[in-house]
Formats: sequence, C-alpha cells, structure tokens
Amino acid sequence: MSTTTGRIFLSRIVGQAVFDPVGDQVGKLRDVVLAVRTARQRPRVLGLVVEILGRRRVFLPIMRVTSMDSGQIITTGVLNLRRFEQRRTETLAVHELFDRTVSFGEGLEGTVYDLAIESDPRRDWYVSDVAVQEKGKRFGRRGASHVLEWDEVSGLAQDESGQGATHLLATMDEMRPADFASALRDLTPKRRLEIVAELGDERLADVLEEMPDAFQAEILGVLDPDRGADVLGEMNPDDAADLLGGLPAKTAEQLLLLMEPEDADDVRRLMEYEDRTAGGMMTTEPVVLLPDATIAEALALIREPELPPALAAMIYVCRPPVETPTGRFLGVVHFQALLREPPSTLVGAIVDNDIDWPRPETSLAQVSSLLAAYDMVALPVVDENQHLLGAVTIDDVLDHLLPEGWREQDDTALEGGLIR
Repeated sequence: MSTTTGRIFLSRIVGQAVFDPVGDQVGKLRDVVLAVRTARQRPRVLGLVVEILGRRRVFLPIMRVTSMDSGQIITTGVLNLRRFEQRRTETLAVHELFDRTVSFGEGLEGTVYDLAIESDPRRDWYVSDVAVQEKGKRFGRRGASHVLEWDEVSGLAQDESGQGATHLLATMDEMRPADFASALRDLTPKRRLEIVAELGDERLADVLEEMPDAFQAEILGVLDPDRGADVLGEMNPDDAADLLGGLPAKTAEQLLLLMEPEDADDVRRLMEYEDRTAGGMMTTEPVVLLPDATIAEALALIREPELPPALAAMIYVCRPPVETPTGRFLGVVHFQALLREPPSTLVGAIVDNDIDWPRPETSLAQVSSLLAAYDMVALPVVDENQHLLGAVTIDDVLDHLLPEGWREQDDTALEGGLIR
C-alpha cells in the first residue's frame, strides 16, 4: 500500500473520493470499519464504508486499498456492490466512536473527536492514536485536547459482558489460517457457526481453504447464498473450484451465478479439468508481466503481502493479454534472478524457457517429478499454442499427495501413512 508516512487521522480522509485503478471515481469514503475486541487488543481496521451512486453504502476491505495519499483513496479494482451490513463485532469508527466518552490519565474523562490509523510492516492497519477533548470543569469552558496512544484510553471496547464470540475471536485474530481452521474444527457445530458469522469475508475465505471438504460444505451450507458467493470470490480460484466441485450441481451453479462474472469464469474453467491433473490443481492468478516490464516493477508485485510465497517465487512473462489465458508464454523469471539484476533491466531479457512445461492434462505424478527435478516451487501450465493458463504450486501438489483427510490427522498418523 502506498500511503503517507506515519499516522492518518480519519477526519482528514472521511468524505474523500474513492477511485478505481484507471482513475474513475466510484464513490466517497463515509466510515471506517474496526474490530474493537477487548481493551487489551489494539483495534484493527477491517475496511472502509464507501457511498456509491444512489447513496448505497458498500464495504471495501482494507487490503483492496492501494493508496490513501493526496486527498484521494485508490482501490485495486471493482467494488462489490452488495449493500454493507454491519456485523455485531464490527464498530464504525465515525458513527460509534466519535463523541464517545472515555477515561484516561488519573481519573480524567473526555470525548473522542478523532482517531488515527497506521499500518504495520505486514500492511495490516490498526488504530494508533485517539484524539480526546477533556471535559471542561466549568460551564461553557472547553477542556484541553489530548492525542493519546490507543492503550492509554479506556472505553473504546464494548462492554465485555455478553459479547458472544468476541473473546474467542480476540484470541484467534492473529492465528495463521491453518491454525484458525484447526481451532474451528475442535469447536461444536453451533459454536463454530457463531464464529463464522462474525468473520469478514476475506478472513473466512482464507480459513475455508485450510479446512477439510466436509467442514467447508457445512459452513457454506449455512451462509446466505449472497455471502457464500462473496466468500468464494475471495478464495483462490483453484480452492473455490475444488469446494464447488464437491457440492450438488444445482447448489454450485446457484453460487456461480451470484459470484462476480470474472471470478466465476475462472472457477468454471478450472472445474472442467480432472482433479489430479495440472489443470485441476493450478491457480489462474499467477504474477504475469509483459516482457518490457522492469525488474523494479516485478519486485513491487511479488512484495504484496497477500500473495502466497509459492506464487511470489517467480513471475511469468507473456505477450498481451496478461490475464490468463494469456498471449504467447515467453518464460519465467525466478525471484533470485530478480535480485541479481539492476532494477531497470527488462524482465524479457532474463527469462528461462528451456523446460517442457506441463499441459492441463499432465498427471499429478508428472508435475511432482518436474518440481523435484528442477528444484522449483511452482510451474507454469500452458496449452498446445503456448498460452499461459495458470500455475501449479508446491502446496497444491502436496495437498494431493498427502493421504486423504490429512488435515484432520495428527502428526503421528501422517508419519505412519507416509514413512515406511
């Protein structure tokens, strides 16, 4: 994310225009959605409430914001037009926290008149500071103003009694998706679904990707179809295709129709391939660049924190169009090669293309052999005309090589099944 250095006070950005990547205005910022779990946990920014044409308010996840500089907010793409509905554990910064009475210092009280947010090295956004106006001691006199760190103020968090899933979510917020998924599996179905109801779509998508098929179907089955489609749209296309492939055809088709057309097209294409083939395992969203892009541009793309490490290990160089299926595939550039060359070097000058890359019908065994033979963590998948269709990553290959149901087994059971 490209933002100004340091804090951003909400009073400066609320009301600003929101633009898509090509510079068209899509709406205006009206509020910021926070997760204010407990008094001991730093309030986290989940996303923005954007007002679009017709005064409809929609939700924009914070990870889809690329810039909050220079009096404007820029997103990575098209907004999801589903009307914003606040969840019980979400807090609206402007509408709920501004003017809230809080305490600070030694017995002092005041009202919140602004909040500052900032990002950490992982580009997660949090509340950093609270601007408070002290209550005046005399009628008609305004008290002093203070800008305090978030943990110096009491009263931002909700009353800690009767908050349902709040406390459990507070302990799970920083978990890796695989650990979160494991923790959910250990809960009762009722409790599991209570937690799911409070998760944001992106977080739920990450967790669903790490869950066994039966749990995925259980969770998707109780979600409102519109929300289910939104969650599928946030998943990696190959994982979404696997999930939908295990559902009744009528249910899968209903969800595909509710998804954004571009996301649905990728998933439909993947569902056409056999499961244990390169086409069935690949993702349609590798990092693709034109040959005249520079190494500096390539490094900027693979630096994105939401990009899985295996996909960030190399870029794929193609003639236009750069969306899969692409124009002619020219080759790959490994991450280490990017580090060895000057930033101004064109990626087309350092491509590797001396391997017989897998086709969509290539078997799991052949893909595994290629990864092992060439010490790679990802492979391009091309068609007979050398158009890039997608990429197979090592994690998807391992998912198919491990015993069925491996996510539900302990280490001892896996060791017995893999090591003879």
